[in-house]
Amino acid sequence: MDLKELYQEIILDHGKNPRNKKRCKGFNKQAEGHNPLCGDKVHIFLKLNKEKKVEDISFEGEGCAISIASASIMTETIKGKEFNVAKKILENFLNMLKDGSKLKINSLSEDQNTTMKSLSGVKQFPMRVKCATLAWHTFMHAAEEKKQKANTEKAD
Repeated sequence: MDLKELYQEIILDHGKNPRNKKRCKGFNKQAEGHNPLCGDKVHIFLKLNKEKKVEDISFEGEGCAISIASASIMTETIKGKEFNVAKKILENFLNMLKDGSKLKINSLSEDQNTTMKSLSGVKQFPMRVKCATLAWHTFMHAAEEKKQKANTEKAD
């Protein structure tokens, strides 16, 4: 199996069997996001402890396979991480999609790295980049307690 096939398989798996698609118990932050061009909607539930560690994170929503897969991958990747590490992961992910940068996060396992890289192909489809980044932007809205919805058509 070549890398492209592996990446497609990962996205399909997360799209059809999303992880953490529920309302996590004891969440203390939340935010909604919307991608009006594709119709994707996501609601992030975040449990951030006093030490700013992501104790739990989950999502509810509907959208295309890329949007759902990305939300699933995001929740699996940042759950259990310190907020500052989660923010670095987010920045690396966005740079990977924007300009093809390599992921430079030491705290990710090889599997997590591969799973995140599975979304790198959307860079070739600018409209799909918004699908892939919606949950990630919405996570930041939740963490920073922004009241407005994360919207792919407005600057954050």
